[in-house]
Amino acid sequence: MKYWLNTISLERLQIGIAGGFTQANHGRAMNLARLAQGDLIAFYSPRTRMEDGEPLQPFTAIGRVNDEQPYQVEMTPTFHPWRRSVDFLSSEAVPIRPLIDALDFIEDKRHWGFPFRRGLFEISGKDFQRIAAAMHSEID
Repeated sequence: MKYWLNTISLERLQIGIAGGFTQANHGRAMNLARLAQGDLIAFYSPRTRMEDGEPLQPFTAIGRVNDEQPYQVEMTPTFHPWRRSVDFLSSEAVPIRPLIDALDFIEDKRHWGFPFRRGLFEISGKDFQRIAAAMHSEID
C-alpha cells in the first residue's frame, strides 16, 4: 500500500466526494495511473476554488482508491479528464500550519507550500498517519 497527497480546491473536492472520485493535475492520467487499489489519499485544499478562491490551507478529506486503473469521462466536448474511484472515509478538516514541523515531506519549513505544487504526490506512511490522526480519521 502507498500513501498519497492530492492538492485540490475545496470546490473540486466536494464534487469528487459527491461522485466518489478524484482527479489530479488538471485531469491528466499520468499520476493517477501510479495509484493502486487500496492506496490511501489525503486531500489538501489551498483555496475554496481553483483559480480565484479564498485561501483555506487545511487538509480536507481522506479516501481509499477502490478501482484498478484510471478512467476517462467527458465533462465538456473539449475536456475529458481522467479519474480514480475513491471511497471517502470519515474525517475532519484540520489546518495545515500546526502540522508543518511534524511532516517530513515538507523539507523547507519556511517555504512549506512548495511540495503541494506537484498536485498528486506520494508521501510516507508516517506522514500519512500523522495527517489522519489530526483529522480524527480511523484508517485500517
